[in-house]
Amino acid sequence: MPAAVEVVDWPAPPHAARTTTSATVRRTIRCLVAIPPVRSGPAGGSRGWQNPAVDREILRRFQAGDESALQAVYRRYGGAIHTVALAILRDPELAADATQVTFLKAWRAAATFDPDRDFAPWIYAIARRAAIDLLRKERPASELPETLAADPGAGIEETWEAFQVRLAVDALPAEEREVIRLSHFEGLTHQEIAGRLGVPVGTVKSRSHRAHRRLVELLDHMREGGTA
Repeated sequence: MPAAVEVVDWPAPPHAARTTTSATVRRTIRCLVAIPPVRSGPAGGSRGWQNPAVDREILRRFQAGDESALQAVYRRYGGAIHTVALAILRDPELAADATQVTFLKAWRAAATFDPDRDFAPWIYAIARRAAIDLLRKERPASELPETLAADPGAGIEETWEAFQVRLAVDALPAEEREVIRLSHFEGLTHQEIAGRLGVPVGTVKSRSHRAHRRLVELLDHMREGGTA
């Protein structure tokens, strides 16, 4: 069983938040959301995030308002944010809207983020709030799931787990990630995947084995007793 999840919303000094968003940034975010982040590069969505020092530097640039850092942050977290939004909204178009809203809100609040802290809980909290706000806007209260209508925090552990799993999948090398996608999200057998990719079944099996081994390592912190 996964350990209990604590997602912290760090208080934002009101004077530090960006109150405006340039047309260029809005256009950049719209373009990014239109591109599936899982296909962002041959090394996966986490390319450029392999080294903790590099991670901190990207986040410092993001905090300082560097638009190229915004793109790097999207490549790393866009797929996971879309997964959270889709889990809540159950509608791909609305999930894309919520993803766009999340990055707009994160960009405006970037100056309040401490780049020495963990970025994932911060942007996850923004994403979940954005999706819930959109759900409440699109549906009457009577049509909302009872748990969500009664408690805005309902389902937080499930969506946090989905967020982390998607981050881990996006961090896989492209060939392994594609096998995971075809197997777990399209439900194909190894034989069918081999036919789709034009490779031997043995190659599919070895990629699947490596991918699952990496996922176990990447998600070890979610197991009871694992380190965060």
